[in-house]
Amino acid sequence: MNVGLKVILSLSSFLLVAGCQQGAVRPDATSSDPLAPDMTDSTGQFGVNTRTGAGDVYVKLAIAYMREGHLDVALQKANQGLELEPTNAEGHNVIALLYDRLGEKGLAEDHFKRSLKIDPKNSYVLNAYATFLCQKEHYEDADRYFLKALENPLYKTPEVALTNAGICAERSNDLGKAEAYLRRALNYNPKFPTALMQMSRISFKAGENLSSRAYLQRYLEQARPNAASLWLGIQNERILGNQDAVSSYTLMLKNGFPDSNEVQLLKDSEKE
Repeated sequence: MNVGLKVILSLSSFLLVAGCQQGAVRPDATSSDPLAPDMTDSTGQFGVNTRTGAGDVYVKLAIAYMREGHLDVALQKANQGLELEPTNAEGHNVIALLYDRLGEKGLAEDHFKRSLKIDPKNSYVLNAYATFLCQKEHYEDADRYFLKALENPLYKTPEVALTNAGICAERSNDLGKAEAYLRRALNYNPKFPTALMQMSRISFKAGENLSSRAYLQRYLEQARPNAASLWLGIQNERILGNQDAVSSYTLMLKNGFPDSNEVQLLKDSEKE
C-alpha cells in the first residue's frame, strides 16, 4: 500500500473525531470549513436558543467559553447552570461534550445519559451521544442513536447526523451503508461540505476517481481548502493524469500548510 492511500484510509473518521473530540465548539453546522478541528460541531447545534430555564444563561456562557477554547471556565459555567437547574438537558449535553474533550469518558457518558433521560427525543443530544459511542467503537449502538436522532421531524440539521452516521459506518467497514448515509445527507443539504468531502474520499477508495474529483470540486466551492482536501486532490489528479491540477494543489498545500503531515507525505511520495 503506498503512503498516499495509507493517509486516505486513516481519515475515515475525520469529521467524527474532530467534531466530538473538539467538544462541538460551534452552535451551528454551517461553517465554511466544518472539517477544521477548531470549528467543527458534531452536534449540528445545541438547541438552547429558545429555552428560558434558570440555568440557560450559564449554559450559553459555557458554549461561548468552549468555543474560545477556555475549557476550565466553560466547565465552571456549565456546572453553575446545572446547580441552578439540574434538569437542564442541554446543560448536561454541553458538560458531557466538555468532559469528552477533557478525556473524562465516564463522566461524559454519565451526562449524556442524564440529558437523554430528561429529554429522550432531543436530536442534538442523540447525535452527540451516537458520535461518542462510535468513538468507543460501539458501532451498532451508535447507529441506533443516529437513527433515533433522525426520527424527530423538527430536527433542523439532519445532514449532520447522517454524515456522522456515514463516517461511523465507514469505521465499521460497511462502505455501502456509509455511502447511503452520505447520499441522504446530501439530499437534505447538497452543499454540506463535510458530506461532500467524505463522498470524495469514499469514491477515491473505491477507485472512482472522476466521481471523487467531482465531489472534491463541489466541496471546494463551499469550503476553504485544508491540508487533507488538497492532499486528496493531489493523489486523485495523479491517477487521472492531470499534472496541472497536481501542481496547483501541490503549491496550495506547501504554501498554505507547510508544517502539516500532508506536506511530509507529499515529500515522501515524491521520493518513490
